[in-house]
Amino acid sequence: MRADILMARKLYAEAVPVYQKLIEQEPRNAVLLNKLGIAYHQQTMLDQAKRYYERAVRADKHYANALNNLGALEYDRRRFRQAVKQYKKALEIAPEMATAYRNLGSAYLAQKKYDEAFAAYHRALELDPQVFEHRGSFGTVLQHIGVDDKGTFFFFLAKSYASMGNAERCAHYLRMARDEGYTGLAAVQTDPAFASVLKDPSVQEILQPASPSANQTPPAPPGL
Repeated sequence: MRADILMARKLYAEAVPVYQKLIEQEPRNAVLLNKLGIAYHQQTMLDQAKRYYERAVRADKHYANALNNLGALEYDRRRFRQAVKQYKKALEIAPEMATAYRNLGSAYLAQKKYDEAFAAYHRALELDPQVFEHRGSFGTVLQHIGVDDKGTFFFFLAKSYASMGNAERCAHYLRMARDEGYTGLAAVQTDPAFASVLKDPSVQEILQPASPSANQTPPAPPGL
């Protein structure tokens, strides 16, 4: 409990020796090994994190959380193909792990595999409508929140919410995509995934051409 409290307070370095002492008593406790891996991971000590994630998997080959976290580690190393493999392994064991689907979608997005990314995001939302509202570490499961192309990421979130009929969240992420400079918003008009929300006023507002700034000073009349 003490180590978990330290983790909740983001005191990862302080949590490490507490978990290590516990693991000395229970060297094959997959949950403790995974938590120690997270403590190292959060300090970007990736070699140490990987060592304990792998020990967790060896202790319990059906422990999907550690496999997901290995995927997050590979993602952080920008080894996206390897990340996909780990996420798929996790999902073979725990096919309803929404966080793993969210992570899988981002790994596909990093490879510009957009159809696969959309499918993974869509499935994540089916399993947990709040999955994209979580931040960082979710219990013993890591999820990465940083992506290189934020505009594309937000667009695909908008598309995923649209496919679920959620116009409010769709408009929210379309607005974020636009603000990040995403240039493909015109696709919303013809993409079947947006059909159910296309006529929603909040979505249409995002799709309208930008109007001139209200603060822009009009040109002076001739002769003045």
